[in-house]
Amino acid sequence: MCAANSEELLKREEITLENLLQGNRDFVTKTLEEDPDYFQKLSAGQKPPVLWIGCSDSRVPADKITNTMPGDIFVTRNIANVVTHSDMSMLSVLDYSVNILKIKHIIVCGHYGCGGVAAAHGNQQVGLIDNWLRNIKDVYRLNQTEVDALPENKKVDRLVELNAIHSAMNVMSTSIVQNAWANGQELSVHAWVYSLETGLINDLKFSYSKADDMDPMFKMDI
Repeated sequence: MCAANSEELLKREEITLENLLQGNRDFVTKTLEEDPDYFQKLSAGQKPPVLWIGCSDSRVPADKITNTMPGDIFVTRNIANVVTHSDMSMLSVLDYSVNILKIKHIIVCGHYGCGGVAAAHGNQQVGLIDNWLRNIKDVYRLNQTEVDALPENKKVDRLVELNAIHSAMNVMSTSIVQNAWANGQELSVHAWVYSLETGLINDLKFSYSKADDMDPMFKMDI
């Protein structure tokens, strides 16, 4: 890493509350210079076409890595982008985005180098989060033969991909999504992974838009 980059990272680590507030003021000033009506239009309401279920990692902001604007993506994030049927926060976001906002795409996006997935791949106790990461251990258990057959430096990356796919499958199996499909709503579910090293998104080619595409075991009679 060059000296300039190291200095920049050091500066970023020194962020204070005043830095944040000044950054906000600078953002408002610059935005109003470009569009005096920007905040008035933004406050009128939202109609995002996408729900993004991502990792809480500070290096993976949905709008930044997709070059989109405020109002374009409805976002929920948690450690390692896990989707479970007992997470009422996630289910509430899903229900609101599907039934009220009428979003058209649900994207579960993981990222390579995810600390949560790496922890779930190992056996080191971390703390309270171990209970959350247990969900990823189940993904590992179900795919252990495939993951263990890979070179050591590829195992966690593949588990990151499988975790994103598994979470997307869990989205599809909710009554929220299946009822939307049964009612003829235009809605598709996707699994992606973002690379911190390249900045590029890897489309895992997991994309489904109707209940007929899913495993019959999880398809509800509606």
